[in-house]
Amino acid sequence: MVDEDIPSAMLSGFGFAGQITFGFVDFEAREYKPKSYENLEVTNLTGSLAWKDGKPLPHLHATAGSASFEAVGGHLLALEVGRGSMELHVMILRDRLERTTDASIGANILQLEPAG
Repeated sequence: MVDEDIPSAMLSGFGFAGQITFGFVDFEAREYKPKSYENLEVTNLTGSLAWKDGKPLPHLHATAGSASFEAVGGHLLALEVGRGSMELHVMILRDRLERTTDASIGANILQLEPAG
């Protein structure tokens, strides 16, 4: 985002994950509880790329399924592409979107007004 001067973007995708880590937010502890999986098919990945404190900050969620057709999902913390491929679709937005930390919940919230 920095080198290409991208103001913000929306992301979607699907494909194979050799390793994927999801997080489920624990609002009391103000952290994500991570859980990793191997060799899953990502059936949906969606999210946004915005800015916080002058740095790009992705916010992604995904759902992935196993060979036994069981699905898992949540906040995407890490993804390593496995055998096969991963298709990512990036829609660049014209306005720069910013996130700020909401101290009451400890989360980075997307601002509704685009930055100038």
